[in-house]
Amino acid sequence: MIRKLSLLGAAALGIVASAVGVVPLTQTQAASHREAPLISLDPSADISDFFMFRSYEPGKDDKLVLVMNVNPGSDPSSGPNYWNFDPNVRYAFNIDTNMDGRAGDVVLEFQFRNEIRGVVDQLDLPLSYVALPPITALDGPGSEGLGLRQRYSVTLSRRGERRQITNSLIAVPSNVGPRTMPDYEALAQQGIYDIGSGIRVFAGQRQDPFYIDLGGIFDTLNLRRDLPLLTAAEDADDTFNPFGDDHLAGFSVSTIAVEIPISLITQDGKGPEETSTPKIGGYASTSRRQTTVLRHEGGTRVSGNWVQVQRLANPLVNELIIGTSDKDLWNALEPRRERRFEEYYLNPRLALALETVYGVPAAKTDRSDLRDLLLTYGSPSQQTNRDSVLSELLRLDLSVDPVPLADQKRLTILAHDETGAATPDGAGWPNGRRPKDDVTDIAIRVIGGENYIVNFAGDGVNVDDAELGESFPFLATPFDGRDRN
Repeated sequence: MIRKLSLLGAAALGIVASAVGVVPLTQTQAASHREAPLISLDPSADISDFFMFRSYEPGKDDKLVLVMNVNPGSDPSSGPNYWNFDPNVRYAFNIDTNMDGRAGDVVLEFQFRNEIRGVVDQLDLPLSYVALPPITALDGPGSEGLGLRQRYSVTLSRRGERRQITNSLIAVPSNVGPRTMPDYEALAQQGIYDIGSGIRVFAGQRQDPFYIDLGGIFDTLNLRRDLPLLTAAEDADDTFNPFGDDHLAGFSVSTIAVEIPISLITQDGKGPEETSTPKIGGYASTSRRQTTVLRHEGGTRVSGNWVQVQRLANPLVNELIIGTSDKDLWNALEPRRERRFEEYYLNPRLALALETVYGVPAAKTDRSDLRDLLLTYGSPSQQTNRDSVLSELLRLDLSVDPVPLADQKRLTILAHDETGAATPDGAGWPNGRRPKDDVTDIAIRVIGGENYIVNFAGDGVNVDDAELGESFPFLATPFDGRDRN
């Protein structure tokens, strides 16, 4: 039998209006993958996934990688207007470096602006991207057909100092097809920028790395088999899908990725092996200005303070833990205010649903273990008075060595071999999160409790439809619009 692993053991591992109107965005627009009513109407601000991990690129293990995906479910063939970042959204990575639950110690902000240019502008063409000539560059010769181009700025706030690092980087466009973009991956590589101080950034389209049987999960846990859902051998195999359907296969996302020296993140300015403060917390957020004015002549004018419309730290929290009536409010509040949602963690509704559907007892009440795992920096025996601030952050122990992609286990701390013997990988979620981590299966088992761990509960989707990369920005090349299966 697989070794029984308590949640506390897991934590110990590191763990609009009229034609012209004034529109308060707190009323009209608010995640992963459409997890709340309002944000589902605002895909360019909808964060589908947030990853935070020590780089497993060879020679880069002194770097922290942050990845945010928006525009979930982007169909590669959605022309003539493809998927872009929104110039009216502020995209941010927010990091807590002193374990007080307030993720403002280091903040990286990205803002975009559109350009209509090149042959598309000169000839008033109705397409954003054209092969006149084929697009082989983001700038200069070979970029003439890149008609709608996005530039972006990067601002870093650290230790009380806020400075804009750059404002002229170019985002990688959507993968239209082989005639328009004959070597898309070479084009994408041009979108990786070294912006100084050991920081690299990327913004552009990537293949959606999340793999899940969405239809089965949200058809009231109709997971296509009864418990035990997987055999030990099926569960241990990270190379095939035993029975589930990956409903995100073939779709793309818009990705913002950062690689930053860990010494720029830690409180004492030291690397992962030397720092005395290795545990950090983080979340991704999107914000809009408080008011939007719609103009008779088209376009908008925005004003007012920035208002957070979406946040994401640990995966699946808003989908599977927070009640529907509170999902939009949850998105709008900072993670440090999570105590008002504590009851959802202590009495998880997903556990009740699992027991109702499968008739197998689940851990439904008094789940202080789940609360501590997701909202604090350690198990009760490890906590300090700082953990009185319940804060929903993705937490990462930087002192844990990264695992090469080929050796990573999708089930992380719950991984096992084909006989059920435990083979845990402590460098994955809930200790940070990597693109390969199967957060769906882990979450079902952790929330359901011991019976769902020993019965190998899962959605039957063990691997993504595209091979992940071993180097920054790690996500796979998106399918092109013409030839998507």
